[in-house]
Amino acid sequence: MNLIVLQPLEVDADHRVVLTDDRARHIRKVLKAEPGKILRVGLLNGALGMGTVESVDRDAVVICCEFESDVPPKPRIDLVLAMPRPKVLKRLWAQFAALGVGRIVLLRADKVERFYFDSHVLEPEFYTKRLIEGLQQAKCTHLPDVLIRPLFKPFVEDELDDLFPNHWKLLADPSGERRVSGFQPLKRERVVLAIGPEGGWTPYELDMLQEHGFEMFNMGGRILRTDTACVGLISMVSHLIC
Repeated sequence: MNLIVLQPLEVDADHRVVLTDDRARHIRKVLKAEPGKILRVGLLNGALGMGTVESVDRDAVVICCEFESDVPPKPRIDLVLAMPRPKVLKRLWAQFAALGVGRIVLLRADKVERFYFDSHVLEPEFYTKRLIEGLQQAKCTHLPDVLIRPLFKPFVEDELDDLFPNHWKLLADPSGERRVSGFQPLKRERVVLAIGPEGGWTPYELDMLQEHGFEMFNMGGRILRTDTACVGLISMVSHLIC
């Protein structure tokens, strides 16, 4: 835990916060903090800062916080992802936040099983905790927005353009003729990256996405699992636009 993420309502008028949960246990047992210790803190969706530990006991940790005046910019990469197997998505939630994804749309592609959308890993209480774990690892405060869309065609036709109006749209697929390194880096635009299921997008899905402005590319001849592909592709695109 490289950052203690705080909910705004946890911080009182004197900028103090009393922690009694896993964060407090981490501060006591892993960081071994004593009064006077300085910790990195951040408000969820808000500013970063530093916190001074005022007291530590078996029940609570009290921290006095001082926050920066500016809020860090939101991540510039958004993701349209064909819903992976739930056990894979469980592993990916924290990685999405740590890698800097601003919005995640989970979409049902043709080669995605319908029952995936019945999984508990799509419950906000479940994934929010794991997204925050990723933020604490990467020292970020912006919680990704999560949208769940179990119908491909209505989403693409009715929502996609409004959700990503001025985005540079990239479509990952092994059939793409270009490599992502061949694109001209765009330093100011937001990017939305579409990643398909392990079975791949269908020709119909590829055509629809390209009709809505997506440019197709591949990341080489290897066929990767969704979790490996997501981490690799997000990292590549992030490097391209940095």
